[in-house]
Amino acid sequence: MNRTRIQIAKPDIVRHFDALPDHVLKPKEIYAILTEQRDFWRLAQNTTAERFIEFLEKHSKLKQYEFLFPQRAEKCYVWDQAPLLAILLGLKKDLHFSHYTAMRAHGLTEQSPKSIYLTDERTASHASERDSKISQADIDNAFKKPARASSNWVEYDDKKIYLLNGADTGHLGVVTELMTDESGAEVQARLTNLERTLIDITVRPVYAGGVFEVAKAYELAKERVSINKLVAMLHKLSFVYPYHQAVGYYLQRADYKPSQIDLVRRLPMEQDFYLTHEMNDTRYDSDWRLHIPSGF
Repeated sequence: MNRTRIQIAKPDIVRHFDALPDHVLKPKEIYAILTEQRDFWRLAQNTTAERFIEFLEKHSKLKQYEFLFPQRAEKCYVWDQAPLLAILLGLKKDLHFSHYTAMRAHGLTEQSPKSIYLTDERTASHASERDSKISQADIDNAFKKPARASSNWVEYDDKKIYLLNGADTGHLGVVTELMTDESGAEVQARLTNLERTLIDITVRPVYAGGVFEVAKAYELAKERVSINKLVAMLHKLSFVYPYHQAVGYYLQRADYKPSQIDLVRRLPMEQDFYLTHEMNDTRYDSDWRLHIPSGF
């Protein structure tokens, strides 16, 4: 039986993909490989990108992973195998891990979260929370309501995977570091650094296991976090809500040095604020002009 050109080229194709430094591939990356190697592999011109991928899925180690997020399905391809964390970062350009997932990576929780949080920065997201003014009545009304929680998640291998739309911050505080997944596999991953993670979970405790978990994270970060860097980030993020008052409260609760707490205390405190949303029974901390849950 006569073999097709792609069948003849298969050993060379497999060797090429085996040698790739990253085995998580976006469709356009596979298209680029085909364009670059077509002549060397002597593939027929009617071998389209779609046919090429179909052949590799049927006859080699290429697998498609698709995650049906409600807002939009995202997919990528994996050559042979890769850890889940690496697969998730391969779904879109410039994704990063955040919130509870970044907490776990930085050792800021003693829990094993069943949710994975990915953030995709978008210019229009959360525009109402930055670079504008807000009244006390607006703050009071907003925090009487439940916290906004994304419905853009899917279940995969007994986990919830969230793909969050984040504000455009120019990827402030996003770094590339080694992360270890639950199986012990190491992944070179993009994630928020220690200071940005503490800010993010203060803003959205709903994505961090709640305020008790956020308080624990501040305790566990105590010997490693740079409060100078954290305050500089708060300035750059320029939230309309005074989240720095919640940050200061968490620092004081975790018994940080007075000199560190004073860096936050210098920021203006012109309005009353709330540690989290929809608190039924609260007490007022006049030091930080902050409503907090009773018994917290």
